[in-house]
Amino acid sequence: MTLQQLKYLLSIVEHGSMLKASRALDVTQPTLSAMLRKLESELEVSIFDRSSQNLKLTEIGECIINQAKVVLNTADNLKELVHEKKNLIGGKLRLGVIPTVASYFVPDFINTFHKTHTEVELSVIEMKTSDIIEALSNAEIDMAVLATPLNVPSLLEIPLYYERFWAYVSPELKEIYNKETLTASDLPLESLWVLAEGHCLTQQIFNFCGEEEKIKNIYTAGNIGTLVRTVDRVGGCTVVPSLDIANLTEEQKKNIRPIENPIGVREISLVVKDDFVREKLLNDVVNSVKQFIPSEMIDERLKKFAVRL
Repeated sequence: MTLQQLKYLLSIVEHGSMLKASRALDVTQPTLSAMLRKLESELEVSIFDRSSQNLKLTEIGECIINQAKVVLNTADNLKELVHEKKNLIGGKLRLGVIPTVASYFVPDFINTFHKTHTEVELSVIEMKTSDIIEALSNAEIDMAVLATPLNVPSLLEIPLYYERFWAYVSPELKEIYNKETLTASDLPLESLWVLAEGHCLTQQIFNFCGEEEKIKNIYTAGNIGTLVRTVDRVGGCTVVPSLDIANLTEEQKKNIRPIENPIGVREISLVVKDDFVREKLLNDVVNSVKQFIPSEMIDERLKKFAVRL
């Protein structure tokens, strides 16, 4: 078994056909088919279901593909480690970001990181937390920015910053709109708009509001901007992370109220697999983040120390 065989195998799966994969790899289709047969013979398994008209993986084929991604990622990490020791930063960086961070984080990060790392092939993907955990485990992405803790033993969490929640209140809710500050108990759960289950922000709201079963208006898709517009049109209230406030108009900012007792805060971390080796790249990402996230929000340890793997 060789790394080239594994790369060819992943290309077949990625392109969904032998013909398309052979064209992408610039090899003949018979050569690709012979490689696949040789690999299956060596492993003594069928990777693809030959009884299906479509290119379909067998159950063990699914497992082989997942492990092949990990093996190839480990090989790439070895190359990148050597490059780093030679002070040559390059290669790919696949970064996952949760939706409730992406709206304000991604534009600034791309702008900041690219200024000093034009040689790095950067790819940023917006993903839900559960999908990020799976993608990191399967070596489909290299790093992720999301709310923690995750409590996943195979992942390493590096806290970046801490972000408060603020209430966004419709003027129609006069009783609480006229208050300068709100408590969590002030939020009217029967008219509180939140994101669908699966978004980390939803659970964080429940953590400091409590009584999840009383929240009736659960918006089943969308993002923070959509929730804000829902409050503008329909009424009620929602909860907005601090850094998303910059995306509001001056008129909308009049509807923002601080939440006290308790103060809702989420920890945003950079997360990698526990076998990640590209330490310099990791610190370059951290340093880029420190340039556009307000200093008072940055984790105190990152202000003083570099990250050590």
